[in-house]
Parts: sequence; C-alpha cells; structure tokens
Amino acid sequence: MKIVSRNEELLREALSCIPQPSSRASLASCNKLIRFEDISAAAFKIQCGVQKTPCMYSRLSKQYGMDIYLKKEFLQYTGSVKERGVLYLLMSLPQEQQRKGVIVASDSNFSMAVAYHASELRIPVFVIMSTSTVPARVKTCREYGAMVISYGTTAKDSQVHARRLAQENGYLYLEEEDSAVYLSGLGTVGLEIYEQVPKLDAVIFPAGGHCGLLAGSAAALKHLNPHISVIGVESESFPVLQQSLKAGHPTDDQACNNHHFYGDVSGVCFGSNSLQLTGKLVDKVVAVREEDILISMLRLLEYERATIDAEGAIGLAALVAGKLPELKGKRVAVVICSGNLELHLLQQCIARALTLDNRVCRFALVISDCPGDMSKLLEILAREEARVLDIKQERTLVTSELFTVQVICTVETRDKIHTAQLRNALLERYPTTAWTER
Repeated sequence: MKIVSRNEELLREALSCIPQPSSRASLASCNKLIRFEDISAAAFKIQCGVQKTPCMYSRLSKQYGMDIYLKKEFLQYTGSVKERGVLYLLMSLPQEQQRKGVIVASDSNFSMAVAYHASELRIPVFVIMSTSTVPARVKTCREYGAMVISYGTTAKDSQVHARRLAQENGYLYLEEEDSAVYLSGLGTVGLEIYEQVPKLDAVIFPAGGHCGLLAGSAAALKHLNPHISVIGVESESFPVLQQSLKAGHPTDDQACNNHHFYGDVSGVCFGSNSLQLTGKLVDKVVAVREEDILISMLRLLEYERATIDAEGAIGLAALVAGKLPELKGKRVAVVICSGNLELHLLQQCIARALTLDNRVCRFALVISDCPGDMSKLLEILAREEARVLDIKQERTLVTSELFTVQVICTVETRDKIHTAQLRNALLERYPTTAWTER
C-alpha cells in the first residue's frame, strides 16, 4: 500500500503491518497501514461530533522563554482527547454491530468517551466497573447514557465479566488499542495544531503506555512538515514507553498498572503499531518527576484557569523541569489532553504543589508566654507580607524554660525569594527558629 507523503520513506518504514495477538480486542483485525489520507478522512468524518479545540498563546511563554501554544483538548465534552479516536471507531463499525451494541470495562477516559459517543450515535453501550470505582465516574457514565454495571472488586474481574457478556449477547468488547481507525482519529489533533499555529518548531505530547495520541499525531505532523520536532513526555516513575522502545516490543510491567493519579500514562504499552510509529517518527521522549507534574498542574490552574489532571499536565511538565532547553526562543505547541481530575485529589494536588513551589512553608519557634509576644510575631509576618494559613500554640510538651510557648505556624509566600526573606527576618528575631524542610 503506497503512502503519499513528502516524508514517504520514513512513514513506509514506520508503518509496516504488525500482526496482532489473538488476545487483543476483536477490533485488532481492523489493523492496517495508517496513511495521512486516513487521518484526513477521520478529521472530515468526526468534525461534527467533537470540538475543534483552540490552540492558544499562553501567558506562560515569558516565564519559560519560548512561544508556548496550548492545545486545549480538555475542552472536549468528556474532558479528554480520547473522544476523537472513539468517535471515529464507533462510526466505522458495521451497522449490524452498531445495532447490537458495544461494551467496555474500565473507568478510564476511553470508557467515558465510549459511553457518551455511543449514546449520541444511538448505539447500545454497557460499561462494567469494579465496585472500587469512584462514585463520580459511575454517575457521569450513567448521565452520558450508558448502562453501568458494577461487578467485581478489581479491574480484571470487570474485564472478564464484560468479555463473557459480549460473547453471550453479541456485543463488541472494546478496549483501548492501536488499530488504524483509532490512531487515525487521535491523529486529527496533529492536523489541527498544524493549521492553527503557523511556523511551528515543536509539538509536545503526553506519552507513557497509551501513546496512541503521540503516534497518530506524529504521523500527521511529519507528513505535513518533517522538520517539526515531535516530543513525548512520560513519568520517571513509569517510563513505559522508553523501556518498550529500548526492548523493541511493548513491555508488560504490571507494577505500573492502574495508578490512579497518573491515569492512562501509567499503563502498559498497548500495541506494536503505536510503538513502531513512535520509534520512527518521534524525535525525543523525556521523563519528568511527579513534582514537576504537580507544579505544571498549578501553573495551568493559575495562568490558564484550567483544572487539569496529571495526564493533561505532563507535557508542560517537561518545560517546567527544564528538560527541553533546545526549545528556548522557539514556537512550541503543548497538548493538554485531559482535564478529568477527581475532586478528592484536587485539594491534595494543589496543597502539595504550593509546597513544592516554595509558596507554603512551616516553622516552629519558642516565645515567652507573656501578653504582647504573640502580637510581635504577627507584626513580623505582616511586615514581611506573609499570609498566615494556620497557627498553633503548644504549652504542655514544651521542654524549654518555664513560661514559654512553642508556636507552630504555616504561612503562604509569593515565591522562593520571598520565603528566604521571611526566614532571615525570623532568624534575626528568633535564632532558634526551626524551619520545616519540604
């Protein structure tokens, strides 16, 4: 099958036909060479079903010394870029299968996208979730129109039950994989970025185990302009993609599965097609720390007013961590692919990020238990423009001289420099101040 492209040789090598294991989903038989024409066809077919999300110049640009454009895929209806691949996948099913229905078994962004778009296309859709699933996810899928069934205590139990129901009732069991149809739908992100931001130098994508977005978009971008650098970013805790590229085949590190904070980027590498595309077309894959991801989430909340999860923030984290110094002064697009941050994680993530960013600190000191001494401490904090978040006094367990009180104080500062100024001011007045290191 001929690939028509200015980067023809590179694509031909990358997109050799890979036989799929029989254990994969029933859509594996649909795998074929992915062509630029396939991505263009997907863009045309799904244009009325998904948002053409903005790719906007960010105020973060000055802070990191480059022109940063954020592709805001978290604005999709279900909050995830997965809608693109899912919608094209569902629209490509035979009418007979659309009539019978589809079934999925997870609480991932993929399943939520299937629940919504199958309902919109009037395809019967069933979602099997374990009893440990966050209630908000169950509620959301039901609101999208899916029949949600709670079964089993683990994801594996739910998957086994879903496969059995699919076999007994003629449903199509769907799981996220790298079929050409799914990759073509995800690749439409690359098309839009190229159209929206002229003279691009680089595009940064989330990577990890589910690297279909990276692979499909790389095929589109490299066809349109081989000189655009395509970069993938994954977590140092789960370097699944780098391990798979080094091994030459998808790795199956079960230790990284279902990590709730990281979402899909912590999963196993799900297919040889995506892996080969990544190996041939992606210029660089870097890994970032959890601390960098949290600070990236904080930056997006402050500068873009966007509540983003770890998967969505991981691309920007590479710039936050200074992992890509070669992009200084360049025009760079960053794909913010997901915004489904669970509410119970939101407060924890923000609090931890503020601490990591040296904007929340804690110290303990001993003062005289006399009228006016506490007010003197508060005067210092007010003069240094520190905002008091919490203050406690301990009298019973203080082992210093009599009639003293230990004060434990948590304050908010502007940045690292402001924190250092506050620390120096306190040490000058209270030499025994103990600063809690982060």
